[in-house]
Amino acid sequence: MKETKYSKKYFDMRRCELDVAYNAIKPDWQDLADYFLPRSVRFLARSANRTPVKNKKIKDSTPLLAVRNFSSGMMSGATSPATNWFKVKVNNYGHEGNYHVKTWCNSVENIFRDIFNSSNLYRILPSVYKQIGVFGISVLALQSDENSILRCQLLPVGSYRIAKNYKGEVDTICRVYMETAKNLYDKFGEENVSKEVLNAIHSNRYEELFEIVHFVEPNKDFMPDSVWAEDKEFISVYYEQASSEDKFLSKSGFDKFPYAVFESEVNGEDVYPSECPGINALPDVKQLMSMVIDEGKAVKKMISPTYKGPASLKNKKMIDAPAAFIEEDENGRGLSPIYEVNPRVLEVDSIIEKLKQSIKEIFYNDLFAMILNTAERSRTATEVNELKEEKMVLLSPLLQQIHNGLNKIIDWVFQECIFLNILPTPPLEIMGSNMDIEFVSTLAQAQKATKIAAMERFTTFTINLAQSLDSSLKNKLNANKIIDDYADFANISPEQIVPTQEVEKQKQKEEKAQEQVNAIENIKQGSEIIKNIAGTDAYGSDLLARLGLT
Repeated sequence: MKETKYSKKYFDMRRCELDVAYNAIKPDWQDLADYFLPRSVRFLARSANRTPVKNKKIKDSTPLLAVRNFSSGMMSGATSPATNWFKVKVNNYGHEGNYHVKTWCNSVENIFRDIFNSSNLYRILPSVYKQIGVFGISVLALQSDENSILRCQLLPVGSYRIAKNYKGEVDTICRVYMETAKNLYDKFGEENVSKEVLNAIHSNRYEELFEIVHFVEPNKDFMPDSVWAEDKEFISVYYEQASSEDKFLSKSGFDKFPYAVFESEVNGEDVYPSECPGINALPDVKQLMSMVIDEGKAVKKMISPTYKGPASLKNKKMIDAPAAFIEEDENGRGLSPIYEVNPRVLEVDSIIEKLKQSIKEIFYNDLFAMILNTAERSRTATEVNELKEEKMVLLSPLLQQIHNGLNKIIDWVFQECIFLNILPTPPLEIMGSNMDIEFVSTLAQAQKATKIAAMERFTTFTINLAQSLDSSLKNKLNANKIIDDYADFANISPEQIVPTQEVEKQKQKEEKAQEQVNAIENIKQGSEIIKNIAGTDAYGSDLLARLGLT
């Protein structure tokens, strides 16, 4: 017998609980949206229409450009469709150099890439990066698709609440959104929608909006052996918030959590992230907007001041022409500015430029444009590499957090592939082992550049030492292992590397052939010695003399 009675009342109480943390972060999100992404949030689900939000706080495009460049840089540097940005590996496996294992992992990678390319993932990821850059969080709904296996939907910031388990992982999401009567009728059926929706349909009010709540959380009545959807590990319910009927539009479940949550830095046991580029840049953005307004006022006072003059000239018109003039009154008085100002606009403009540069740096725009910014002839390649390494140190925490979100997407796809049975049969050696994902994008490779450089320095040092001191020191290098590790760090396909086992076999063949050549040479040398010792003219006393016996 089930212990939990799932009802609208239960989920309304859960929503009230989640609203506590949500309402604490909501003002910060609203503030960030006003200055960075005014049209990417949805705080009021009950809005009567879907008219785009108008914003009057953005007076300069620098924050918008900084966010766009951040998103483009992360997309091209971390998840570019044109590059292999991840590798499949086997965890807890002692023979990483096994050619068959590497080939199987490479086949799985290719299947994953085909799925990502056929889905809408790459079209949505730029918006994911914008949200995580500004708000520190982004939620991607993962859905099964009969054509592309994966279909993604990005949830607007402000439309959902989250909760975490004891591990600090998001396992509960409550989404509140508006849906039309027609879509509700088509998706859930006539027997499940409320009377209000049916009345709208029958009255031809197909686009009338209704507030919908979608809840996904761990199922308290989870039954591993059950075949029913509502007994799965995660329960999923849809219901109309304002409906007077106590029933669900839909009640089902998931075997795996159907969301990938990208988070930036979280403070302790907080539910929502506490730090991200948007939060750090907000003070500079507010100051920038204020100074842009002040600079505009100063320039306006310079080029279009307020005039004073005699009352008799009140109805006279000023004509903006080179020869234009206004007659003076009978006392010879004309128009003149009420006050004359000479603001130091250049100094103000200098401060504004510094604020713009600061905002761009907080969003790592200087890192993504490093090649352009360090192209001066005065900088050497070594200096450029050092600058890149410094910037990568600053980006590393955020990049790792993005990798965590991408890992959830790949895990979801892996389980979907297992369910559909489209993966190749793994080698017997790795049966029961865990799959692991290694990110090898451009940005990830930049982080590994220090490993490759250290490997090259060590190899060069050892070879030089062997040449100058003792040739046997070169035996300290495990050449096969060095080449395999270098290929892993540099993201070289295993198909381009000859397996170590094959190299050893070839080496043994070459050594055996060399031994045969050496044996033949020894036989030839022996016959030459005998010939020289006992030639045709070597007999009697001459032979004894050659042997040193006389």
